[in-house]
Amino acid sequence: MWKQWIRLACLVGMLGGSIGAKAQTEETPNTAQLETVLVTGTQLGPGLWTVRKGDHVMYVLGIQSPIPKRMQWYSEDVLNTVANSQALLAPPSAQFSGIGFFRGLTLLPSLFRARENPDDKTLQEIVPPELYARWQSLKAKYLPRSRKVEHWRPIFAGFKLYDEAIKESGLRTDTGVWKALRKHAKKHDVTLIEPTVELTLSEPKDTLKAFAQGDLNDIECFDRTLQRLETDLDAMRARANAWAVGDIEMLRELPYPDNNEACRDALLNAAISTEKGFDQIPAQVRDAWLEAAEKAIAEHPQSFAVLSIQQLLDADSYLDALAARGYVVEAPE
Repeated sequence: MWKQWIRLACLVGMLGGSIGAKAQTEETPNTAQLETVLVTGTQLGPGLWTVRKGDHVMYVLGIQSPIPKRMQWYSEDVLNTVANSQALLAPPSAQFSGIGFFRGLTLLPSLFRARENPDDKTLQEIVPPELYARWQSLKAKYLPRSRKVEHWRPIFAGFKLYDEAIKESGLRTDTGVWKALRKHAKKHDVTLIEPTVELTLSEPKDTLKAFAQGDLNDIECFDRTLQRLETDLDAMRARANAWAVGDIEMLRELPYPDNNEACRDALLNAAISTEKGFDQIPAQVRDAWLEAAEKAIAEHPQSFAVLSIQQLLDADSYLDALAARGYVVEAPE
């Protein structure tokens, strides 16, 4: 449970800027059209990006979340490319070190308190009336039987509502793609490289206590999360379809309202996060991946990497950074 909570914070709060950085200022069109019909069955997903330097090449697959619930990803060409590579580069991540399983169990009470509002306040007491009315409307639709969430901080209540709305919309966040690629790489003795920023908490219980008692400027995060659920669910389904069938141009064209940046800032700009240096994590994670990618390309004739699709489509994408360093980057047709 400790690892799951930290992973949630890292994914949405720390890496979310990369995933959602393609945000557009215009609003998602308010379509009165029929709801997007999600694809089903086995789908190939998008083609591969290539990064070249000399006669060495790295193939890159962009993965999307969420995807249609009733589709399965399978690409024999991609799996063969992994099998013929010498190294597989995992998506970048940040994780806390020095917290073992049993120590993590002792932190569970503090962990649960950290997601609750200080002084046992409710959402209704914290968020503006208009925002709370929107919350109630969405909660009645996607989270009708949960009472405890009313005592959670807005950012965590938003996370929970978002997860339930995704499920109700015929989507799923667990794509299974990375798991399949890693398993295939292991089967063919392909070296796994994990670009990870290690974070050390010498006193995790004290840190959690400070976080639980501190203020979070997460109203904007909450507002944008609700806005996405109010306006973007059908576009989200369209993006899921576009990824499933490999339509890169459609992925580029679809608007991407961004709530992740506000949520990331709420977590990273908290006093305890700034004190611990956590606000530097997004840049550190990006640098860790770029360093690992350059090393993999230099040392192996062929390598394979996985990134989120937005990390490939952003205006300042990870691969743009490699191109600026002299690598030849080509997108799939």
